[in-house]
Amino acid sequence: MIKRIHLLILFLLPITAVAQTGTLTGVVTDAKTGEPLIGATVILEGTSLGDATDENGKYFINRIPTKSYNIIFSFVGYTQITKFNVVIRSEGNPDLNVTLEEDAQQLGEVVVTPNPFEKLQTTPLSIQKFSQEEVASYPGGNNDIAKVVQSLPGVGGSVGGFRNDVIIRGGAPNENVYYLDGIEIPNINHFATQGSAGGPVGLLNVSFFEGVTLSASSFDAQYDNALSGVLQFDQRNGNAREFTGNFRLGSSESALTVEGPLFKGDATEANTTFIASVRRSYLQLLFEAIGLPFLPDYWDYQYKVNHQIDDFNSILITGVGSIDNFAINELEEFDAEQKAIQEQVPIIKQQTNTVGATWNRRFKDRSGSLRLTLSTNRLENEFSQFEDNVAKEDLYFRNDAVEQEIKLRANITKFMGDWITNYGGSVQNALYSNETTDVVNTSTFSSDINFYRYGLFAHSSRSFSDRNTFSFGVRFDGNTFTDSGNELWRTFSPRISKSFKLTPDGTWTLNSSLGRYFKIPPYTILGFENNNGNFINRDAEYIRTDHAVLGIEYLVNDRSRITLEAFYKDYSNYPISSRDSVSLANKGGGFEVLGSEPIQSIGDGRTYGAELLFQQKFTGSWYAIAAFTLYKSEFTNGFSDQYRPSVWDNNLLISLLGGYKLGNNWEVSARYRYLGASPYPPVNRTATLQNYPAVIRDFNRIGEVELSAFSQMDIRIDKKWSFQRWSLDIFLEVQNALAQKNPEEPQFGLARNEAGEIEEPRRLVQVNLENEASVLPSIGLVVNF
Repeated sequence: MIKRIHLLILFLLPITAVAQTGTLTGVVTDAKTGEPLIGATVILEGTSLGDATDENGKYFINRIPTKSYNIIFSFVGYTQITKFNVVIRSEGNPDLNVTLEEDAQQLGEVVVTPNPFEKLQTTPLSIQKFSQEEVASYPGGNNDIAKVVQSLPGVGGSVGGFRNDVIIRGGAPNENVYYLDGIEIPNINHFATQGSAGGPVGLLNVSFFEGVTLSASSFDAQYDNALSGVLQFDQRNGNAREFTGNFRLGSSESALTVEGPLFKGDATEANTTFIASVRRSYLQLLFEAIGLPFLPDYWDYQYKVNHQIDDFNSILITGVGSIDNFAINELEEFDAEQKAIQEQVPIIKQQTNTVGATWNRRFKDRSGSLRLTLSTNRLENEFSQFEDNVAKEDLYFRNDAVEQEIKLRANITKFMGDWITNYGGSVQNALYSNETTDVVNTSTFSSDINFYRYGLFAHSSRSFSDRNTFSFGVRFDGNTFTDSGNELWRTFSPRISKSFKLTPDGTWTLNSSLGRYFKIPPYTILGFENNNGNFINRDAEYIRTDHAVLGIEYLVNDRSRITLEAFYKDYSNYPISSRDSVSLANKGGGFEVLGSEPIQSIGDGRTYGAELLFQQKFTGSWYAIAAFTLYKSEFTNGFSDQYRPSVWDNNLLISLLGGYKLGNNWEVSARYRYLGASPYPPVNRTATLQNYPAVIRDFNRIGEVELSAFSQMDIRIDKKWSFQRWSLDIFLEVQNALAQKNPEEPQFGLARNEAGEIEEPRRLVQVNLENEASVLPSIGLVVNF
């Protein structure tokens, strides 16, 4: 493999381009009012290149040598900010728009250390932000935001790395919510686990991102249904001046993105822009060529249209969707492990679609703003399992379901003196239908529910001085379906946060937050019927969690920081399966349907721990992140009231990331992840043999057996070329570069002879006896035009 990498590098070296330059444009606005700042200074650090914004807050810098820069934005009376690691190409440079906050410093001779790590007054801790370039160039990330997020402090994922489950501080995958330009999207993955939130491949296009923000354990009151995390994706607008785009070819997929102005006429810039993309997988071709027993095939698409009506009003329409097909491949040669996989995996046909329109209005008196959003999302999921998956004969499980939500959200922001107040509400129509056949559990039903959900919120924040920030909020949620859904006092969810600079220069800051959050059970739970046609889970309660977080931040300098945070989460009303007597917090991490079963809202849980983070922004030629998390994740079950380890209880998470710019647009980066041993429910071999190919697990034994620790190093080499009218990025990625074995659960199949015939009497045998380490090199390219 090393020889192949050397040959590839030698092949790339002769590709040369005449020295080219690029341009950088964008808009600088007031963070509070959204008004353009006239005369703001934009400087490329370490150069004499720069510009001042015009009467519309716009800047334009051309003839920039193609490489990476830190960009400094400043304006009199405002806090200076720096955008790090901005890559300039001859083509394909998106606008870099920034907002500046008024500087409240009244410190005389005290020199304040600028904080390059953006925060929100409503969530002063447990927050991380990414730029588009950081996501796109992440080693092992494959342009997948879910994989990138898994490297943050306190964030784990499925052991083995084959799924995109985002496990934040020991919570289940479905405890997070996702917003695209303020529009909620139920899932960000292909082949989504219905009732949960994970899947093997992300479906969002990184080319759209202007920024990505993750909040953990401290949420603004405008967000409902979040128990562990809120992930916000801010999309950029399309190019208002000319048509541009990019083509990306990776190891498993290809994608095309185009953008440009609409109805421009003779104007320099259009008031209406678009950006759109489509992506196609060819994994099914690779899997078929190497003889794997299943064939994943997917498409996805994403788009955004933005229209600036006038200086105070704009409208955007955005959408994202996917088409997934998980089919079975007939094996040419018998292999015991591959045969067992072929028999046990589901056949999935799935489609998702989210579309929304948002009206943004800034009040002319500068007193605030309004955001009004109308959106809908839909999931169609046909999930089937047969005793003969190849011939699709002898069905033993089918879930044919449709979920749809139609939502209207209003968010008003008002500036009242030193206070900033957010308030509003939401109403949504929830529709769910399901036809289920479950032979193993002798359950057959056809359900159809149609009800309303609604919520009200208010959140206020204020900086009492340059050192003291305070925020508090409250939220209520209800619904018209569950027995207690309209009893709003049951979902009264207050939250409070405080940030205090311990030193006048701002190098030491103490942050804290306390809050209560609620989540309605998944529609798979609410829409479950028994064989008599009764909705027996109608008495389900909202899941509740109380969060307490205390953290301290030390700014080493204006480019790096060290943070230490301690957290505690306490859960109540967690659904416990009446069949398996297990908390549903332990389910949803595989290819399954979560929650379509009788439950009781009697479970408790707790997760607690501490996180240590060092972060170095791009300085000189390098950047780095090191994160360490110690924690426990425990839930009760139907067998006893004692806390038992959950399947997410890794105890120790380590994430190391670093990158170095070698010059001449070469970059080397690496990521290392470590997840401690994780409990899992072992297979009940007696019950599985009776119901094969259905796999039955003994959930009462969670904590008795564990998978060994997961450890992986990924390395990436990037090289960028700029030509006159286009640019080329090529990257080489080596996943699991240290050739470490992935931990695997024992997998069982029927005993067969060498010809693949079932032996009698039937018995189960372990089929994955050999666990070989795999080093996965791949190459990809991006053409910007």
